[in-house]
Amino acid sequence: MVEEKIICYHSNKMKIRCVYPSKLRKKHFISSLSSLLVICALLLLCLKVTVKNSVTIEQYGTTAGYDDVEPPHRYNIDCNAIYNMDPAEVGKSLVIRKQGVVWEQDESLINLTSNCPRYLRSRGYGTVQVSEEEQAFPLAYSLVVHKSAFMVDKILRAVYTPNNIYCIHYDLKSSELFKEAMEGLVRCLPNVFIASKLETVMYASISRLKADLNCLSDLMGSEVKWRYVINLCGQDFPLRSNIELVADLKKLQGGNMMETSRPSKYKKQRFSFHHKLQDAAFGYIQMPVKTDKAKEPPPRGIQMFIGSAYFVLSWEFVAYVNTSTLARDFLVWSNDTYSPDEHFWATLTRVPGVPGEVPRAQADVTDLMSKTRLVKWSYLEGPLYPTCTGKHVRSVCIYGAGELYWLMNYGSWFANKVDPKVDPVLIQCLEEKLEEKQRLLVKAKKSQPETPSSGKC
Repeated sequence: MVEEKIICYHSNKMKIRCVYPSKLRKKHFISSLSSLLVICALLLLCLKVTVKNSVTIEQYGTTAGYDDVEPPHRYNIDCNAIYNMDPAEVGKSLVIRKQGVVWEQDESLINLTSNCPRYLRSRGYGTVQVSEEEQAFPLAYSLVVHKSAFMVDKILRAVYTPNNIYCIHYDLKSSELFKEAMEGLVRCLPNVFIASKLETVMYASISRLKADLNCLSDLMGSEVKWRYVINLCGQDFPLRSNIELVADLKKLQGGNMMETSRPSKYKKQRFSFHHKLQDAAFGYIQMPVKTDKAKEPPPRGIQMFIGSAYFVLSWEFVAYVNTSTLARDFLVWSNDTYSPDEHFWATLTRVPGVPGEVPRAQADVTDLMSKTRLVKWSYLEGPLYPTCTGKHVRSVCIYGAGELYWLMNYGSWFANKVDPKVDPVLIQCLEEKLEEKQRLLVKAKKSQPETPSSGKC
């Protein structure tokens, strides 16, 4: 029997073939052809829908193929356009802010970390790439946090590599849900742990300094032979990928990075008088209040310097602080001062003979010179910094997406402050740009030919 073949093509790779007897009557043929065309149309429609619905968008790392993965919310925004200051895309980010921020509660992270494989896949931990240089130069982190578990999760993922070590200190007065969420992170990540001693942290009191010291003490006992330790709070975010940060830290050659300046007359009052914890009226429960009782001078002839709570310290310097009786005496003396974390590190780094010493005769290292943190004060906007595109809280800018390019090119290592309730797009774009940098720089390192040895056999 001779066959007539009717072929419906959708693409070069797909065809639908139908075979009909040549002796069919014309009306039957036309009827069958009509049915065939309907079937072809339906098949093409189904194919179109299938293709549309089968496009996988990687929400965060590699999650394809896992139906149980719950990726964090992502905004439909072009971060490359934001970085390049495209007016339309920056305007779109402003619309997102006005429409209201989607933000997960602490319970969501608790549920997610109850299944560690699911959590690790959703965050892309399995896709983190590290160069040989990074592996040979591990870092340590002290994260002192008290709220917003998902923000802590984002910070941790942004600075994470499997060869680093991370200590989390949560405030004893944090909510039980927040504490449970932090324990969930630790359960899923083997190089993350909770500080063995926890403090009830009061604003501007010695407890804030002790929280970092507790983490530093634990980190000194870690099996990871880290080179530098960095402290972070819940409103910080990295501006450098890990591979870039390691390259910058190597240039310190054992030195430390922090602010250390001679105190003004006003700042001297913070440690020249006894301070007493009293109830505060703005949410901190208690804070140090200056009394009329003058303090004795600091022990052992220590010369006072002031700075900030933020530091990047070498292992050798932390070992000194952990074992030095001078550092211990100075800590005791600082117990009733105002915001001792803003003079403790700045003063100790000026002590003659300490690892990474900054000589007392050396000029001030101000916040404009230290790379530890990029803080934008409202009174410096215009002459030194561009205008804040987020919002101000107590004269400090909480950054907006319009500052993405400036933040990533200013030269500092970390930004303070960021807040997803102010601008979640900035945080999402920082995440994306840092992951992209890390991936490309590690790939470039691996593609470099090995330098031949010049030694003799």
